[in-house]
Amino acid sequence: MKIFNDISTPGKKFALLIDPDKYTVHSLIATLYAAEELKINYILVGGSLVSDQIDCTIEIIKKHTNIPVLLFPGSLLQLSNKADAILLLSLISGRNPDYLIGNHVLAAPYLKKSGLEIIPTGYILVGEGNGSSVEYISNTKPIPSHKHDLVIATALAGELIGNKIIYLESGSGANQPASPELIRKVKQNISLPLIVGGGLKSPEQVYEISKAGADVVVIGNAVEKSLEVLASLVKAARNH
Repeated sequence: MKIFNDISTPGKKFALLIDPDKYTVHSLIATLYAAEELKINYILVGGSLVSDQIDCTIEIIKKHTNIPVLLFPGSLLQLSNKADAILLLSLISGRNPDYLIGNHVLAAPYLKKSGLEIIPTGYILVGEGNGSSVEYISNTKPIPSHKHDLVIATALAGELIGNKIIYLESGSGANQPASPELIRKVKQNISLPLIVGGGLKSPEQVYEISKAGADVVVIGNAVEKSLEVLASLVKAARNH
């Protein structure tokens, strides 16, 4: 089954975001063993700064687990044909043309030949503009979290222009995740799968986000700091 079809299948899913800059080989392998045991659905690979570790990281992942690997690229330097698919991100919450279409044009010839499953993804950054890595690197401002109507309209626009997934992101290391109320309203107004990540640290937060309508919950920083928390986060995401 193609990965997009799997994401679209009813049921709560969990994705682990691996930033190669944050892992040693030893810590990555330990995390992969835990992910395999917990039957995590997807592994996303990407980061704000990493460039030359993508292929190596994916090779290690493929050696130690059968979990599908999706590229979550922060730049053109994070492309690899060793993954299974790519979330082809359009940063529709911002107005930087490079992240709306410019980088896509440059990457298109490579992606056409890569054999990767291409999943067009409307990427929406929300928050209070506290300087997340995504905000700094993309040179865009997030949509303020309390402006629900604007976030909903942006998600709906992403669907109408042909994206297959909406990814709602609070930014790596965000102080607060997107609120359950916001997620519920976005999900009620779109017919696409909804991925939510950023700022999720506790099982209680993950439970509320999943309950509110997130089809896929993404965890990154929390697991980098403590692998022991992974099992409780996965359980919370699927407990619906």
